[in-house]
Amino acid sequence: MSPTLLRPGVYAPTMTFFDPNTEDLDVASIRRHAVRLAKAGLVGLVTMGSNGEAVHLTREERMTVTRETRSALDEAGFQNVPVIAGASENSIRGTIELCREVAAAGGEYALIVPPSYYRGAVGNDETLYEFFTAVADSSPVPLILYNYPGAVAGIDMDSDLIIRISKHPNIVGTKFTCANTGKLTRVATALGAITPPSPLAPAQRVAPTVSKPNAKHPYVAFGGIADFSLQTLVSGGSAILAGGANVIPRLCVRIFNLWTEGRLAEAMQAQEQLSTADWVLTKAAIPGTKSAIQSYYGYGGFPRRPLARLSDAQAQEIASKIKGALDVELSLKDVA
Repeated sequence: MSPTLLRPGVYAPTMTFFDPNTEDLDVASIRRHAVRLAKAGLVGLVTMGSNGEAVHLTREERMTVTRETRSALDEAGFQNVPVIAGASENSIRGTIELCREVAAAGGEYALIVPPSYYRGAVGNDETLYEFFTAVADSSPVPLILYNYPGAVAGIDMDSDLIIRISKHPNIVGTKFTCANTGKLTRVATALGAITPPSPLAPAQRVAPTVSKPNAKHPYVAFGGIADFSLQTLVSGGSAILAGGANVIPRLCVRIFNLWTEGRLAEAMQAQEQLSTADWVLTKAAIPGTKSAIQSYYGYGGFPRRPLARLSDAQAQEIASKIKGALDVELSLKDVA
């Protein structure tokens, strides 16, 4: 079966929720969260990314999170919302095994960072090219490259390498958490990435300068931080895939929709609201993001240790600092 096509819009790397006492998976909250985000207008979800604390979960737990997310979406009528799953290991063999587990759990795409444990040996173009193309050769699901230097010992793939790797027909996109808009533009242009319609953007992207033999899926260039959602679209990107969408998904969707409607001044204002709140969440990291979800939506809880648990005073401070954006968020209606 062919995977659900990725489309322009807003995506979220979802959180993984735990019982506050036992730290067992809180499956009910995982399912609730997925449906809440889909109702807000998100067009795709990522499980087992950085925000999902994949490094704190067993492989069986990772499959459970992906399976329950897919099941919850299907039961709520969101069969058209694809599930992407993080599947990063440091070996080619191990990463292929994770990709197979993604497929078995109902994930349709795998999001993969470069290997980095042996940074001095693997942090070069030829080794990274071999890693991604070898995984793509054997993966049952298409791959999305994840360029996130902060999580992989500073490895930052440049546009030439990303374009070269992405000639592989089973590689269909890149998430740019490097926040480099110039790099995003070069990759999107070379690979003919899909773009949302907008009166402010060219009516049709020129033909890609790099051919992808046997490719069946248009390339997707994801802006990987809420801070540059609008900048992603202005730079020729396809979609936004950002952790802030866990807390303020409707505001993220509003920025995307304002861009497609050609309402740039309003989109800029909304981006200012989003960036102000997202900086608070970024500094507070996963504990703070979960705290914000708890404060405003009644679930969220804590991360797995050794990530810290915030005090009541810290949680209240975060809720207060993002209140302006949340007032906007809660004034907006769900799309679905």
